Amino acid sequence: MEGAGYRVVFEKGGVYLHTSAKKHQDPDSLIAGVIRVVEKDNDVLLHWAPIEEAGDSSQIFFSKKDTSGGDSCTSEEEPTFDPGYEPDWAVISTVQPRPRHSEPTRGAEPSSPRGSWAFSVSLGELRSIRRSKPGLSWAYLVLVTQAGGSLPALHFHRGGTRALLRVLSRYLLLASSPQDSRLYLVFPHDSSALSSSFHHLQLFDQDSSNVVSRFLQDPYSTTFSSFSRVTNFFRGALQPHLEGASPDLPPAPDDEPEPGFEVISCVELGPRPAVERAPPITEEEWTGHVGPEGRLQRVPELKARIFSGGLSPSLRREAWKFLLGYLSWEGSTEEHKAHVRKKTDEYFRMKLQWKSVSPEQERRNSLLHGYRSLIERDVSRTDRTNKFYEGPENPGLGLLNDILLTYCMYHFDLGYVQGMSDLLSPILYVIQNEVDAFWCFCGFMERVHGNFEESQETMKRQLGQLLLLLRVLDPPLCDFLDSQDSGSLCFCFRWLLIWFKREFPFPDVLRLWEVLWTGLPGPNLHLLVACAILDMERDTLMLSGFGSNEILKHINELTMKLSVEDVLTRAEALYRQLTACRELPHNVQEVLGLAPPAEPQSPSPPASPLPLSPTRAPPAPLPSADTATATQPDSSLEILPEEDDDEEGVDS
Repeated sequence: MEGAGYRVVFEKGGVYLHTSAKKHQDPDSLIAGVIRVVEKDNDVLLHWAPIEEAGDSSQIFFSKKDTSGGDSCTSEEEPTFDPGYEPDWAVISTVQPRPRHSEPTRGAEPSSPRGSWAFSVSLGELRSIRRSKPGLSWAYLVLVTQAGGSLPALHFHRGGTRALLRVLSRYLLLASSPQDSRLYLVFPHDSSALSSSFHHLQLFDQDSSNVVSRFLQDPYSTTFSSFSRVTNFFRGALQPHLEGASPDLPPAPDDEPEPGFEVISCVELGPRPAVERAPPITEEEWTGHVGPEGRLQRVPELKARIFSGGLSPSLRREAWKFLLGYLSWEGSTEEHKAHVRKKTDEYFRMKLQWKSVSPEQERRNSLLHGYRSLIERDVSRTDRTNKFYEGPENPGLGLLNDILLTYCMYHFDLGYVQGMSDLLSPILYVIQNEVDAFWCFCGFMERVHGNFEESQETMKRQLGQLLLLLRVLDPPLCDFLDSQDSGSLCFCFRWLLIWFKREFPFPDVLRLWEVLWTGLPGPNLHLLVACAILDMERDTLMLSGFGSNEILKHINELTMKLSVEDVLTRAEALYRQLTACRELPHNVQEVLGLAPPAEPQSPSPPASPLPLSPTRAPPAPLPSADTATATQPDSSLEILPEEDDDEEGVDS
């Protein structure tokens, strides 16, 4: 419905005001009306007005839903239902909403006694929405403004709360309060809710520097108990569909158990597309991209091929230098040689800084001594089963040691943290040159250095993003993990920390990393890799009756049993399934790199939960894989397609 300067995007009748606190309402205490969401100028208004006191509207004043979903009553019978709500939420609030001009409606004329109850409020003025207790004959909502006053309670005698909240979620973030599951907090669309939420949850212990070590050494026994705070927090904020139709969700408008709704904003994904991986790039194909003066040509196409198929082993020593930013994609052969000479001098100047420290000096330098001791200990047990590092006097171990100590000179603030040797080992194995391996390692650390910071803020953010993706992709799995006190995904910590280095066989790690380094199809493919692994194991986890200990044990036992090609195929399929959704939530779009992060608003609401926030945006194109080879078809759970809302009301 449109008028001069406004557009009605939602309309629902059968919405009553109860003006008496009595358990048994009389007809005079009920005011039937229509609730509307109206776009006007640059604002969005929530408008309620009474209907005209004419016709046979009294027939629905006391109607109760029967099992067939129809409305029925007899005028002689007084209702006997127990409202079950507190009187302060049932009656008209004494705090009147701020007067606002209302658009003409089909409601009562201003001269009507009931017309004075009409109100209109900007959505930006809302602070929270309280819903009724479950089990009532009909649901009600109470809207609280930023000023602290509540608007008249809206009683939905014919359903419609779910539809209204779904429309409101287009303009607002609605999330369950961590303290009160019946109270929905209202926030403007703001991606900073993620970091704010995790900051206030304080997931990590005071001794967060020990977290990395514990997870690397024994992820099974390190249950990461402080992560349990996330479970209930996100469960309330992102309550999902179960298989597309949760028992708690209202079905058809006439027979829906309206008070049982839980979903504020749901995402219905389409079917998961089939994906085929391509063969690795050959030396001949790489040579075809080398132009005059040794400059690489058609670089985007080359990166897309690396993403879809990886590299032949013989190409890695050269190609990794480009993927890790050591050499420029646009540089010529002569420019690369000059760059390598410069970086070689720079490396040995830094190496000399710690090499020239005498044992007596080191005794007075506790920081350097600590780094040296920790590096020696970690290097002595890094990939010792690999022939490149096996044996007591292996020169590869000495190179690992020297590169890591030099990195402490390069990055004083970060220094060395346990786990860095895991990231350097494959690079040195492929590059087989101390200087080149150092600068390639620095390029890798530019991407992941936040993982090793003492505050662990980067790890908190990534775990939150992973939980958000999984909540959209597989709500039933998230609910199962929640029910087993594993919804914090703490068992994924090591995966993200060192990019699955200890989860795959060594050759598979090389393939996985070179695909991730392309930055395609988005900046966080490693999170979709984690989702893919969980998706592959969902049936085992959910059908085996695992508790939290068994879940941790099962995930830990996946080490060296995963196929990188199967995981990458599924990760890309998940990406395509998400980007095909026309109403993908904005915060999910941000994680996938489809939308720029929203600028934080000031002041930000403290500890705001992380709900879904639907917006419309076209999906990003995926790299082509015309030369792909066939792989096994994806046999994962089919996601139900999106269905139209069948509740009454205009939702346009």
